[in-house]
Amino acid sequence: MTDILTIIEVIVWILLIGSVLLQNKQVALNLTSMGGWMWEVTKRWADKVLHNATVILWATFIIISVLLFIYS
Repeated sequence: MTDILTIIEVIVWILLIGSVLLQNKQVALNLTSMGGWMWEVTKRWADKVLHNATVILWATFIIISVLLFIYS
């Protein structure tokens, strides 16, 4: 059981690294407006999907890590 969980954890970890590296690092800083929000970040469809996939992969990784801790 722990061997299967370890293999799944490594696969999830590799996918997680890939999803973090693929995310867009450009942030638009709006300095012309003196009030309101200074950060104007708009996510498009692909960015939202990649962000949600990263969150799901993090949760999966944490769950598998806890299961490995319990079973070992």
